Amino acid sequence: MVLDVRVVLVEPLYQGNVGSVARVMKNFGFSDLVLVNPCKLEGEARAMSSHARNVLESARITGSLAGAIEGADLVIGATGITGLRQDEHLRLPVYGPREIKDKLKGMSGTVALLFGREDHGLTNDELKTCDMILSIPASAEYPILNLSHAIAIVLYELSDARAGGNPLAEQFDLKLLHEHIAEVLEDIGYPPHKKDKTLLMFKRILGRAQLIPREVQTLRGVLRRIQRNFGKRYK
Repeated sequence: MVLDVRVVLVEPLYQGNVGSVARVMKNFGFSDLVLVNPCKLEGEARAMSSHARNVLESARITGSLAGAIEGADLVIGATGITGLRQDEHLRLPVYGPREIKDKLKGMSGTVALLFGREDHGLTNDELKTCDMILSIPASAEYPILNLSHAIAIVLYELSDARAGGNPLAEQFDLKLLHEHIAEVLEDIGYPPHKKDKTLLMFKRILGRAQLIPREVQTLRGVLRRIQRNFGKRYK
């Protein structure tokens, strides 16, 4: 078992950048590239991919982010903007590439790395789909990196973390766990106006934990016991 890394480019604007991303992926031994509503990929993309044209030509194109991350056991969103903005639940905590590598080392499964548009990155709604948030430390004077440069830094770190070991819990089981938590919040009368932010916080906590299958089942067993104590048997 190994750690599979999928690079997802969300609505990339410039075909030269897509070609360059394919090139750096091949530099570090990665090949799983997914493009969400990309720009046209023509001669410039092929030229910039150089000897990694096979990575470019085998890239999967999808019309939605959901399709791009389907089957991924962990979703990590990259952002160059780490401020709190209006919602501290959305962007924190933030990990650097080396911290991500340390957390994933010894794990196996599929990890999707999301990179947004060159002009404004990932939207808040897209970041909410992520289990973890990644940002590359850079100069405060100019912290935004070129897309392919940012991906090269991240893949350089992760190229040392692919040996595998403990399997990550599958996306389907994690989805059931998140739904189960939402149901328990309803059962205990949790304030509706706090529910969305609390569920997002749970998503971040569980994402950082990199749960294995047995841990997911244990947590769901605890939730079922809570529900039984409230007089409801979970189906």
